[in-house]
Amino acid sequence: MRVLLPNDDGIGSLGLDVLVDAAREVFGDVTTVAPKHEQSGVSQSISLHRPLRLDDLGDGRYAVDGTPADCVFIALAHILKDRRPELVLSGINHGPNVGYDIHYSGTVAGAREALIHGIPALSFSLVSRPPYDPAAIRPVVVEVLRRVRDHGLAAETLLNVNIPAPKPHEPPGWLGLPGIRGMHTTVLGRRFYGNEVV
Repeated sequence: MRVLLPNDDGIGSLGLDVLVDAAREVFGDVTTVAPKHEQSGVSQSISLHRPLRLDDLGDGRYAVDGTPADCVFIALAHILKDRRPELVLSGINHGPNVGYDIHYSGTVAGAREALIHGIPALSFSLVSRPPYDPAAIRPVVVEVLRRVRDHGLAAETLLNVNIPAPKPHEPPGWLGLPGIRGMHTTVLGRRFYGNEVV
């Protein structure tokens, strides 16, 4: 499968590096088009009133000085216009995207932009506090990607995948990761925020 990878933490993100590595293992044909700088919390905004700059970093990696949605749009209309991707994978986000987070998240927005163009997508997030270690959840990411490869996704499907950080003091669990019990499908819940402005 031909796969496109955006994110919101930027082209230099460790989470993106882990996702690229896992996607290459499972799918092979991977192109990364990610923001030049961190774009957390920008939702699905697009740049309308300024030119966007694109840097070719080699090895199928591109940096755009725009939002995650800009990255997907530029990838589909320019970089991959003659080689349309079959799947979009966004992330791995540094922190969870649960409940109402998905309305603010640039990571989820990168995947959601793919849906507008008829491409199924997944967004990945690491449920952890800093320091983030996305390499610790690589086995889960690979397993999810293998299931998608083997079973496919409908064109109008977006899976928002939140993976908890392994807990080193617990016994080995699913895929040998301590504290990880398995995978469950659920509906979107609610997450409430404080209204304090500092």
